[in-house]
Amino acid sequence: MSRIVSKSPEAIIRDDIRALSGYRIADASGMIKLDAMENPYRLPEDVRGQIADAVARAEINRYPESGAPRLKKILREVLGIPGEADVLLGNGSDEIIQLLALATARPGAAMLCLEPTFVMFRLIAAFCGVRYVGVPLGNDFALDAERTVAAIEEHQPPLVFIVYPNNPTGNLFDSAAIDRVIQAAPGLVVLDEAYHAFAGRSYMERLADFPNLVVMRTLSKSGLAGLRLGVLAGNGEWLRHLEKIRLPYNIGVLTQVVAEEALRHRALLDSQAAAIRGERGRLARELASIPGTKPYPSDANFILFRTTTADRTFEGLRERGVLIKNLHGSHPALDDCLRVTVGTPAENDRFLAALRECSA
Repeated sequence: MSRIVSKSPEAIIRDDIRALSGYRIADASGMIKLDAMENPYRLPEDVRGQIADAVARAEINRYPESGAPRLKKILREVLGIPGEADVLLGNGSDEIIQLLALATARPGAAMLCLEPTFVMFRLIAAFCGVRYVGVPLGNDFALDAERTVAAIEEHQPPLVFIVYPNNPTGNLFDSAAIDRVIQAAPGLVVLDEAYHAFAGRSYMERLADFPNLVVMRTLSKSGLAGLRLGVLAGNGEWLRHLEKIRLPYNIGVLTQVVAEEALRHRALLDSQAAAIRGERGRLARELASIPGTKPYPSDANFILFRTTTADRTFEGLRERGVLIKNLHGSHPALDDCLRVTVGTPAENDRFLAALRECSA
């Protein structure tokens, strides 16, 4: 007798996956978009023309070079990757996080993160069947080394993520505290330096000091978010195993071509980052002058700030054509908190004017 098999998602899809709400991206149509930590500056017309010429020559009828050797060579120079470190590329940092989770997902294994942090860590842990452990940050979002080391001793996580500077708080953690965490970890520690271009501090040059350390970067915050290119640098003994589960051709021909061409204009990207850092300082001072608004120090390209009524302020900004990120309700430490990306001077002026109207 043949068995009747249900074809419904409820019978086939994992219960924990069906329970997830997934990562939501707000519709920014017609809005000043200050919600996603993007570089607000387009590349100049002459640079776009050079990229267009390179794209026109690209052999899109062929599969891309799987190892992207030319691109890796340029990235080593631009990102200051030590010669002894290996490099792995991902379709954005998200894919690299997923590779790391998959590679370490033994039964009962944990992924440890400092909270509040990037929401995709928790989601990817769920996707990969990894137990997620969130360790609360201390006062003013500082890394609590004692609490973190205690959690490491309790859970023995094979994978620890530290975002440096942190998202969504924007602050850099104390390096001595980070060193303690790396030394206490029984497995791999990933320093996520997505906002390095705005911070001026990095663990890249310290890879040789810690055999269990890898550094993750992205080009998304430097004006190339549409390329979806993530970079992982570290000891080849770790990366060679990750390469086994990296899908072939994960970095497409056009991404490789455009990234190679854009990175030849490193000085331009650096100047855009400098402009954003300058506007960050102005934006922080202006926010501090608005009654009922408390901005937190930031070494990234965004500012976290607390208001008396985050939901009302967020909606008021939307009504005035400005989209930022509402973090209220996402974590207890972020009650009544909003996050604004540093935009162009004109965008920042529009945001500040709208915020003052909402706060009046």
